[in-house]
Amino acid sequence: MLNVTSVGTNVMATTAMLKAGADRAATGENAVVVGCKKADIIVGPIGIVVADSMLGEVTPLMALSIAQSNATRLLLPFNTCNTRIVGVKEQTISAQIQETVNEIKKMINSTCQI
Repeated sequence: MLNVTSVGTNVMATTAMLKAGADRAATGENAVVVGCKKADIIVGPIGIVVADSMLGEVTPLMALSIAQSNATRLLLPFNTCNTRIVGVKEQTISAQIQETVNEIKKMINSTCQI
């Protein structure tokens, strides 16, 4: 069974993820740290592994916890907040999200066949 736990850096982000269909949610630094220990897959913009990114919302401890997690990280290449990712094709956010969903489906299918 697939359970989606959303962890936001702020209440607005967490609420949006719940509205999008997450099964449960939490907010803040400690929620990120704890969630990274339990996660199989972490999805988010590339800034989640950069301390002080996303206008300062990603704390150094959050970035470290995500980077050191045993989970597979699917990082979306958003070119925002003074971070530019070169060599990546320009896509809309919707296209990036759809590509991420497709990748997760492939991962789940390959795990189920083992």
